[in-house]
Amino acid sequence: MFIIDIHYTAPLEEVNKHMEAHAAYLKKYTEKNIFLITGKKVPWTGGILVANAGSREEAEKIVSEDPFHQNHVAEMTITEFLHARHNPALDDLLGKTV
Repeated sequence: MFIIDIHYTAPLEEVNKHMEAHAAYLKKYTEKNIFLITGKKVPWTGGILVANAGSREEAEKIVSEDPFHQNHVAEMTITEFLHARHNPALDDLLGKTV
C-alpha cells in the first residue's frame, strides 16, 4: 500500500490548466481499484492519494502518468506502508483484515 503525496510546485493557475486531465487520471485508477482515496490537502497545496499498487515500481509507473507530473507542476513523494488492518466494510476491496 502506498501514500502518494502531491505537492504543487507551480501556481494554482498553472495547476488548474491540467486539472481536467488529472481528474481523468484519478478516475482511471479509481475504477481499477488502485486509488482507494484521493483528495485535496487543506490548505490546497496539493493532494493525497492512497494507492493499492502491487509494488513500488508499479506506484512509480502510475505516478509517471499523472498530468501534474508530466507537466512539471507538482512533485510526488511515494511512501510505502504495510497494510495491517482496515475497517471490515473494506473487506470486499482489500480482503479480510488481520
